[in-house]
Amino acid sequence: MDRISVVMPAYNASATIEASMRSALGQTHPDVELLVIDDRSTDDSWDLVQAIAATDPRVVPIRQPRNAGVAAARNAGIEAATGRYIAFLDSDDRWYPDKLEVQLAAMQAAGARVGYTAYERVDEAGRRLSVVRPPARVRHADMLLGNSIGNLTGMYERSLGEMRFGAWGHEDYVFWLQLVRIAGEAVCAQPGRVLASYLVRSGSLSSNKLRAMRWQWRIYRESERLGMLRSGWCFAHYALRAVGKRV
Repeated sequence: MDRISVVMPAYNASATIEASMRSALGQTHPDVELLVIDDRSTDDSWDLVQAIAATDPRVVPIRQPRNAGVAAARNAGIEAATGRYIAFLDSDDRWYPDKLEVQLAAMQAAGARVGYTAYERVDEAGRRLSVVRPPARVRHADMLLGNSIGNLTGMYERSLGEMRFGAWGHEDYVFWLQLVRIAGEAVCAQPGRVLASYLVRSGSLSSNKLRAMRWQWRIYRESERLGMLRSGWCFAHYALRAVGKRV
């Protein structure tokens, strides 16, 4: 059975981290490894992680030597992972119980090495705000027009190489752009079926639209090295898609 390593960065997440961890540990896929990387929390997140790890050997608790941000925490998890596949779940998001099983089956049936799913966006009271339904398949050219892979839904096979998150705004978008370029395409598990739940916090980085737009432009020009005309064309599509995803 193929092991799936789940990478979960955490920082001051004591209010949500146990539920997020339980959603990963409660997966129907039988071989799951959960790496929780604490980024030097100042609340009791680390104590909670250690307490759960003491009762479940599938949990690998890792504490960063210093607070270094989410990209560094994810990279530490990737480096410690032992699975054939890697998936990501933040410490305030959740998965439906059969997310990994359904996703892995879809990837293997399609011969794909990158996969993703539809997901719901919920507020802090648990109310559904919207559902993000990505296309059935995407290639690199499609991804340039907007990120179809919600990081909490993405999974990839490590045969693609030892990928790392870089120091970008939208670092998850750059990460999946690179993986899809290498893999050739990515596939959605049972398109339209919601398999994950993303928490939208008021005042979060992802809710700052102007900042996100600046990040996106920088990715086109500096990471992807696109010319001005193609950057503008891609950015226009990105903006239209972003409006469609927001409430």
